[in-house]
Amino acid sequence: MALEIGQQVKVLRLRDRVSPDVAERLGKTGVIRQFRMVDGSGVGVVVEFDGNYSTWFFEDELSPVQ
Repeated sequence: MALEIGQQVKVLRLRDRVSPDVAERLGKTGVIRQFRMVDGSGVGVVVEFDGNYSTWFFEDELSPVQ
């Protein structure tokens, strides 16, 4: 799956326990704003949702919206 900045994505699942604010985004659609390194080797995807709320996800938690 090739994700790109500016692409719309849907949150499919959450790997770990998360805050209620993040859990509310499950099944929601947002826009990729940037990529970031996580835990020294993985890549996280920063997604912005309506209301200017943004947080990061692992790539396998997201699916491109077509």
